[in-house]
Amino acid sequence: MNERSGPSDRRDSSGRQRGAARHRGDRHRTAQAPAERRRRTDPARTAAFDVLRQVDGSDAYANLVLPPLLRERHLTGRDAAFATELAYGTLRLRGRYDAILSRCVSRPLDRLDPEVLDVLRLGAHQVLGMRVPPHAAVSETVALARDRVGAGPAQMVNAVLRAVGRTSLDDWLERLRTEAPDAVSGLADTGSHPAWVVRALREALVGHGRTPDEITDLLEADNAAPRVTLVARPGLVSPEQLDDDARDAGVRLEPGRWAPTAGILAGGSDPAGLPAVADGLAGVQDEGSQLVTLALAAVGLSGANGADGADGADGADGGAPERWLDLCAGPGGKAALLAALADSHGATLVANEVAPHRSRLVERALRAVPADLVERVRTGDGREIGADEPGAYDRVLVDAPCTGLGALRRRPESRWRRTPADLAGLTTLQRELLGSALDAVRPGGVVAYVTCSPHLAETRLAVDDVLRHRDDVERIDARAAVRAVLVPGAQIDLGADDGGADGLDVQLWPHVHGTDAMHLTLLRRTA
Repeated sequence: MNERSGPSDRRDSSGRQRGAARHRGDRHRTAQAPAERRRRTDPARTAAFDVLRQVDGSDAYANLVLPPLLRERHLTGRDAAFATELAYGTLRLRGRYDAILSRCVSRPLDRLDPEVLDVLRLGAHQVLGMRVPPHAAVSETVALARDRVGAGPAQMVNAVLRAVGRTSLDDWLERLRTEAPDAVSGLADTGSHPAWVVRALREALVGHGRTPDEITDLLEADNAAPRVTLVARPGLVSPEQLDDDARDAGVRLEPGRWAPTAGILAGGSDPAGLPAVADGLAGVQDEGSQLVTLALAAVGLSGANGADGADGADGADGGAPERWLDLCAGPGGKAALLAALADSHGATLVANEVAPHRSRLVERALRAVPADLVERVRTGDGREIGADEPGAYDRVLVDAPCTGLGALRRRPESRWRRTPADLAGLTTLQRELLGSALDAVRPGGVVAYVTCSPHLAETRLAVDDVLRHRDDVERIDARAAVRAVLVPGAQIDLGADDGGADGLDVQLWPHVHGTDAMHLTLLRRTA
């Protein structure tokens, strides 16, 4: 038998080649190593691919898709951790990988089938962003392509990923920077954010008293996997009890950096496995979200029951108990913390949410809170409460719907879905909700305006626009309120204090505080 001959060249009794049919079925097979000709990939990579397809195809969110998918496919331990890092890392760094892939593919990426492009992105992340040996990253991704998109595209995947792997990540990033037409485009490609988001975040840094040079660190922080932070809801479970709960479950819990209610899960532990979380005594909540909620509950009221400067709690001056309102309560994390805090203030909470399905999420979040602390969970338009119930509340939280640019590390797909056009509708809604909240709070009461976005149009400018048309509201020192609720001894950098609005408002940052980029303005209704 010569070098070119083999079993497929032998003829059967009919004179036909016995291997002809097999040859036709394998007409796309290349001269790959046997490992690269695998027909099926491993379950973790398949799970990550399916998450990307659901995120792209049905506008789903990865944090809602991935956990049930892992449970359904019985992926745990290292397999679950690998699938999680592969899916989330690929979503976060999609812009960077697309810029690299566009230099290795002979046609525009938007002309590729979406399924093929997602396979290439997953492969690029393994080659450049994970500790996967290059040969394994390529061969396993080719196997995924064969399994999910066919043998023909798998050849192209093999060639493209080998081209990607011939250049180191550092060299790729330098090439993207030098080939970019301008600095913003270079940051967008290397930092994996749309150019308009890069501009908005850089303007926000300057507008909130920081320097534009911090943009690189901010983008890097957005691309780092955040640790899971838990909240121990006061009166329901103490941080010490939550720590014991974690130890019993074989999980290590570290104390939060800023909030006394916070605990940080070590490693990739699943918080749903903790009884306190399953029972609603604790929950998953970013430390920045905890801080702004704690600050609202702690700041002093004025004129409450005729006692200037008192907090107005029932029993403090013999007056009526406080009524608190969460104007935009879904999905319920801040509402649950507020309701837990209400007990020590002699207060009750009304939680409002415009969407019925989100109202149900609020009810679930509040399931462990004693019934006498929650006046009701109502479904309605928050813009109407100020007119319907003027001056009815002592404290109002406006956790306004926003672009979510402050939580891109947790919801990486949002950066690719949001557009500048979204701002117009959101900023109008934010101003209307804040106006309603100011009408709903009594004179001497306090409104907390909160967004999970540092965008100037959604933060400082939104508040300025509303206050421009009112003479019955004053800004109060949100920085002092946050410092008052910190872990004892903690020193927090809240930026330059210029004595104006920027010296009173709080803007948190992922690269500075390790939290989402939460914004807090505190306003007091005057007589």
